Amino acid sequence: MVQAFLIKYAEIGIKGKNRYVFENALVRRISERLERCGGDFSVEKEQGRIYVEAQTEFDRDEVVTALTHVFGIAHICPVVLVRDKSFGNVCKNLVEHMQEELGDKPFTFKVFAKRSDKEYPMESPEICAVAGDYILQHMENARVDVHKPELKVYIEIRQRAYVYVTSIKGPGGMPVGTSERAMLLLSGGIDSPVAGYMMAKRGVRIEAVYFHAPPYTSERAKQKVVDLARIVSEYTGEIQLHIVNFTEIQLYIYDQCPHDELTILMRRYMMRIAEQIARDRHCLSLITGESVGQVASQTMQSLAVTDAVCGMPVFRPVIAFDKNEIIELAEQIQTFETSIQPYEDCCTIFVAKHPVTKPELAKIEASEKKLEEKIGEMLEKTIAGKEVLSVSPE
Repeated sequence: MVQAFLIKYAEIGIKGKNRYVFENALVRRISERLERCGGDFSVEKEQGRIYVEAQTEFDRDEVVTALTHVFGIAHICPVVLVRDKSFGNVCKNLVEHMQEELGDKPFTFKVFAKRSDKEYPMESPEICAVAGDYILQHMENARVDVHKPELKVYIEIRQRAYVYVTSIKGPGGMPVGTSERAMLLLSGGIDSPVAGYMMAKRGVRIEAVYFHAPPYTSERAKQKVVDLARIVSEYTGEIQLHIVNFTEIQLYIYDQCPHDELTILMRRYMMRIAEQIARDRHCLSLITGESVGQVASQTMQSLAVTDAVCGMPVFRPVIAFDKNEIIELAEQIQTFETSIQPYEDCCTIFVAKHPVTKPELAKIEASEKKLEEKIGEMLEKTIAGKEVLSVSPE
């Protein structure tokens, strides 16, 4: 019976004169996501609402799943369109919809009405009262509770009437593309996919860079990162994944520099490479999955020394999360099971037994001077030889 979905947004609604920019972006993202659902849908704005109307048969569960991956959506409401808005017909369709959604289960309810069609002969309070009486007369399992109803029943009178009783929570946030582009340092771990998800939720368009170290890291480790990018792309849309062969630089650092500084030195060169790729791709910032104190390279001193090589902002959306909080979000977005697959990344292969936890910038810069003979040429070669994959949702 459901023919359409009412899309409710929250944060977009507080925008001022440019609210239409965010609404249009949300309409585009919804349309793009529904293209993969097989049916024919129209997505329209109408007086502060967005409606998705099915023109052909569709799989309701598939459509709801697709919409729960679109940032900017606060709630998804499966609705019944009533083209003949005579009130008896509206009530008839409403009760049929409620019976379909609820079956014989007892429930308490309250009716809410919105009358945008000011020529309609009934005002909102009357609509609520009459519809409530109709429900009580035709559904023996219904009981009114205006204070704490188990079910909120909605009637909207516009060019057509819309009735609905179900509200499914969306992901919230802002539509992807309403903020600028950023480069995510994506590893095979738990944290960085979550960081990318969180920034995309703020409207940021994501690209990603992955540092591969063959033969020390396997093709399975690389595929694991591609799989993670694909899961994140369910929310972000297509991701350009830049795969950098980091082996030669890692071995050079290993041969020339103190091993207790290896992690921080490696991280600084990763940031340099990521920043150059980001600039080439017109990104305005880097994104990492670092959390204060989680490992040796993520103390405040280590993060400060790492950031010293960056000329663009570095966003760390999970900076204050503990591991359990990050895992909980990874499970929610379904990256966790892929992240824990036992394939090492290049960050873990060359970790020192006793890495420095409070690096001094002057000492780290002194160690990097030992690399000056070759490192510039190696960086250019590494960036020029990167592999680029376009990763899209399945």
